[in-house]
Amino acid sequence: MLSRRFILGALSAAALVGSTPAMAQDEIYIPLISKGFQHQFWQAVQLGAERAAEEFDVRITFEGPDNETMVDRQMDMLAAALANNPAAIGFAALDSQAAIPLLRQANEAGIPVIAFDSGVDSDIPLSTATTDNVAAAALAADRMAELIGGSGQVAVVAHDQTSRTGIDRRDGFVNRIAEAYPDIEVVTIQYGQGDHLRSTEVATAILIANPDLAGIFGTNEGSAIGVVNAANELGTEGVVIIGYDSGAAQMQAIRDGVMAGAITQNPVGIGYETVRAAVAALNGEELPEIIDTGFYYYDASNIDDPEIAAVLYD
Repeated sequence: MLSRRFILGALSAAALVGSTPAMAQDEIYIPLISKGFQHQFWQAVQLGAERAAEEFDVRITFEGPDNETMVDRQMDMLAAALANNPAAIGFAALDSQAAIPLLRQANEAGIPVIAFDSGVDSDIPLSTATTDNVAAAALAADRMAELIGGSGQVAVVAHDQTSRTGIDRRDGFVNRIAEAYPDIEVVTIQYGQGDHLRSTEVATAILIANPDLAGIFGTNEGSAIGVVNAANELGTEGVVIIGYDSGAAQMQAIRDGVMAGAITQNPVGIGYETVRAAVAALNGEELPEIIDTGFYYYDASNIDDPEIAAVLYD
């Protein structure tokens, strides 16, 4: 795993690559199409992919749409990447079904597909490098239950209901509450598209409509910061906020006591394992269906621990 110092230094210099110049005949080219690039999470994924590309002597490009609602734009990027006849491709789906026709074309052309972060409803990807989002969100539910004393009303601000990550984090949290905490009620689930502004609007409406709310879970970086923004703007106190991912704003919110804690993934590991798996597929190696890249819960008590600090990204 990369050190925190390396991650921070490289983030400042990272640049997303969109175009694909002519390749040398013997060059192995692997494009990665992500869900976006505006969140620090995706910049960290890119760093991991670049690390693997250097180690395995392949060339990658990394790009995604301007925001995580632009499914059509992502399909255009995927189609353009396939038109360049890559050796393999990495893909993080905004919509778990929309890309299947294009991925089928890749499969028919003999181009190995590795999913990352968010899989698709298909067996075409040879492997998916991802967090166990169901288990991670269930851990968030456990922490929420502990912090609100095992009873009360909670809400969810999710980033979407079409991607595998959006579905799994929502359901992992809600199902854990339902099965283990009968005195906790999930009063509403709203969607902010992973956008800070939209998530702020959604969370504001939830807080106003539910004055007795005990907690809110935000399912990604944009969702969680939206909840924090809403609580700050309304002057809300006493509502437990648990987030997902990290980034500078979430980390500061935890240090300030506005957010109780959050789940962090291992984004550098996700990027690294995606490229490593693509190279392994090209070498004829058998891959596991899921490459579990791990997750951690962090709060003010452990945010500076070396194990946690190494997988936080700001």
